[in-house]
Amino acid sequence: MDFFLVDFQGAAVWMWLLFISIVIALLVLDLGVLHKKSREIGIRESLLMSGFYVTLGLLFAGFVWSQFGEQASLQYLTGFVIEKSLAMDNIFVIAMIFGYFSIPREYQHRVLLFGILGVIVLRGIMIAAGAAVVENYGWVLYLFAAFLIVTGIKMLFSNSEPYDVENNPVLKFLRKRLPVTDRLRGQKFLVRENDPSTGKLKTYVTPLLLALIMIEFADLVFAVDSIPAIFAITTDPFIVYTSNIFAILGLRALYFALAALIHRFAYLKYALSVVLIFIGSKIFVADMLGLAKIPPLISLGVTLAILASGIIGSLWATRDMDKADKALPEKPAA
Repeated sequence: MDFFLVDFQGAAVWMWLLFISIVIALLVLDLGVLHKKSREIGIRESLLMSGFYVTLGLLFAGFVWSQFGEQASLQYLTGFVIEKSLAMDNIFVIAMIFGYFSIPREYQHRVLLFGILGVIVLRGIMIAAGAAVVENYGWVLYLFAAFLIVTGIKMLFSNSEPYDVENNPVLKFLRKRLPVTDRLRGQKFLVRENDPSTGKLKTYVTPLLLALIMIEFADLVFAVDSIPAIFAITTDPFIVYTSNIFAILGLRALYFALAALIHRFAYLKYALSVVLIFIGSKIFVADMLGLAKIPPLISLGVTLAILASGIIGSLWATRDMDKADKALPEKPAA
């Protein structure tokens, strides 16, 4: 029994087991019950699923409050909001990957859900490594902070260029090393088929698996920004990891609604860049003011204000976009 009370990475073992059990139960419910058969996810269902995951994430904030106190709960919420906001940029990339591989909407949920399994493992490894480095070399936090400021400034002044799936080096490598089918084989990731040259059975990778790998790689790239951002809020591995996973679970559920509205978030990139600059600057400002860190409530409030401004401003600026699209004359038939 004492084993469950042992401290592991900032929390008792039983807390980690509780969190992992919740995530596994959600995945089993989603894949094994609600979406056992591949089908298209509508916007209404996407919003309901996302609302469910957000509610669970907020309830877990209450659990963190009960176990670690108000400050830890506010840090969790700040990390939750930052991760969910930064990951929204990933929606653009995911939509382009699905479009490139011509993945039907009825198969997209399956890919995203299996992608969660990779995220759980990869984020765990990255966060554990980051926590170990920060614990032994506290000055690394200043490198994280400087990296966030530089990244935010670059994002603020960079031109938005479409994600180039075709020329991605990872995709080129996979195509050279793996036998890939010329088209989808339903919802299968791997298939056994006869090799045209030898006539013998051979295992082939389908475009569905390539899409899954590319999405995992994209998440890995985005984690380079999001993980330093939350480490600038707190270095507690339990809070960092749980806020990350709950945010990603909810965002993947929201994908089907956001993918249809993503063109409306014209100023989101600028809001996200300001958030990165703010989060990075906090560490240096706290030092200048002689504080251990900026109070979590201020961090959460400023972050929410910046993101709300970006989202509201975007929706207001693009309020006539859908009307204008509908007003365009149809092209005459050839």
